[in-house]
Amino acid sequence: MIMNLLLIFLPISLLLEYVFKAPPLWVFFTATVAIIPLADWLRKATEQIAARAGPTIGGLLNVTFGNLAELIIAIFVLLQGNTTVVKAQITGSILGNALLGLGLAILIGSFGRTTQKFSRQNAGQLNSMLFLLVIALLIPALFDYTERLPGFTAGGEVLRQNLDEHLSLGVAIVLLVVYALNLIYTLVTHKDVFALEDEDHGHGDGPLWPVWRAWAVLIGGTALIALESELLSGALEATSSTLGLSPFFLGIIVLAVVGNFAEYIAGSYFARQGKIGLAINIAVGATIQVALFTAPLLVLISYFIGKPMNLVFSSPLELVAIVAVALTVTTVTKDGEATWFEGVMLLAVYLLLALAFFFVTPKAEGEKAGAMRPPAVNSTLSAA
Repeated sequence: MIMNLLLIFLPISLLLEYVFKAPPLWVFFTATVAIIPLADWLRKATEQIAARAGPTIGGLLNVTFGNLAELIIAIFVLLQGNTTVVKAQITGSILGNALLGLGLAILIGSFGRTTQKFSRQNAGQLNSMLFLLVIALLIPALFDYTERLPGFTAGGEVLRQNLDEHLSLGVAIVLLVVYALNLIYTLVTHKDVFALEDEDHGHGDGPLWPVWRAWAVLIGGTALIALESELLSGALEATSSTLGLSPFFLGIIVLAVVGNFAEYIAGSYFARQGKIGLAINIAVGATIQVALFTAPLLVLISYFIGKPMNLVFSSPLELVAIVAVALTVTTVTKDGEATWFEGVMLLAVYLLLALAFFFVTPKAEGEKAGAMRPPAVNSTLSAA
């Protein structure tokens, strides 16, 4: 299997970093590729443990560990003080899961099928959570904008930043509470309403692993992803400079895709098997988990490690992109049917946003990010 072949990049990345002292670009590339199969093994181990725990506890385990690889990457980037990159990774994960992951699943699942049908009720619940996501991420940004009063002194700027951080902490706590209540709603009190049509997807097509093997893979995979994430975060700045790309772009596209790649594969696999409802649940559910669990958890973690991060996104385009996600996904899923062209539309929206993010210069990165723009863009701006 291709995923297992990619594991060769694990020892290669370690050799390049610790033995050959290779340029950061090569370390970044090999560590990035190594995380992809490790994340897939983490997903398999979680499913194996969840399959033995029953539907309620199993569902809780799946949503808890579903974004573990992405969370680990973000923590190590956060330790480097790159809060802008972490927030870009959050935005990129929301876009990648809802647009790239779901678009691929619908497109691949549509081969040989005119339409694919799924539960409108389940999709409606997911879409409602998407709009909560939009509101929760818009409020800190709008608050920051309203506090940018004319004639602000340096002391006033510090005060505004403190207010942003306090508001972000409050929002993070509210989101975590809502996320926990949503789990109770969907997994306990209304589990029959939101149960997927096919319940035998917990551990794939093969037999269950022994419990010790599942836990060993989960723990070992987590440790290896942490090791690779440390290499990746350490090489991030130098890699962005070498490639002429901003760390912001690497976070919103590269790191986000790497952290969620296993979910893209799983969603496409189930869609191909005719389980489009499960594929939608994976893609949109992962999007919701990033915004309502991973992002607020990272805000809390940032304070514990002394690298405080707020939920004010540096680029207005990020907020536009998040709104576009909610509108596009709701439009595609509201009728309970999916066709291949709707998959194409989701992918097109993702590519358009990726192009915009390639050229954008986040305000928080200042002149450094501007210096990393492609030469043609810089020359055009200078001429203007």
